[in-house]
Amino acid sequence: MIVIVDERELVTNGYNSLFNREGVASAGFASSEFSDWVSSAPEDDLRSVRAFLIGECSSEFVCPRRIRDRSTAPVIALSEQHSLENTLRLFESGVDDVVRKPVHIREILARISAISRRAQDEKPFSEFGALRIFMDGRDPEIEGTPLPLPRRERRILEFLAANAGRRVTKNQVFNAIYGIFDEDVEENVVESHISKLRRKLRERLGFDPIDSKRFLGYRLVA
Repeated sequence: MIVIVDERELVTNGYNSLFNREGVASAGFASSEFSDWVSSAPEDDLRSVRAFLIGECSSEFVCPRRIRDRSTAPVIALSEQHSLENTLRLFESGVDDVVRKPVHIREILARISAISRRAQDEKPFSEFGALRIFMDGRDPEIEGTPLPLPRRERRILEFLAANAGRRVTKNQVFNAIYGIFDEDVEENVVESHISKLRRKLRERLGFDPIDSKRFLGYRLVA
């Protein structure tokens, strides 16, 4: 999930729409709302956040270093002032990157992936046996051949790969894919997506790489 902070509801709604077209869940906040949320949100909700995008907002309520106290997700400033002084000020505030608007939504996603890889010293993909999973929106590959997947199934696979080595619950998967504030979608839809994903992977790999335990959740295995 991507969190956007901007005082202008028109801006947060616009980004929500653009991310939704890419199959990426997002949530928008005004400054004061965000301050209350980030200081009190459960750990599971914060682990679902892929990045924070900071637009026009009050520094009194939104401090990148304060965000870092609760999350390791990248913090990216969206700047409408194309000046060196403003860019330096934003970096000094503690953001990981400054993006000048207008910017294509896919560039933002690419920057998020690049920052995350650098922070974790990761390759641009994860491998589980013959399965290679990319984190930039490309379809996964099995022995070098792409496996076309619907956006939600691909995002679930990416989320499982990003959390390799530990189990994630159905609720965590839902929050990452649909966002923590989407009340129009039933949480059980995750089971349907994962069932379809497992069937496709099993057909191509010859085994099921998604290990599931009741009450404990899911994890990828080689």
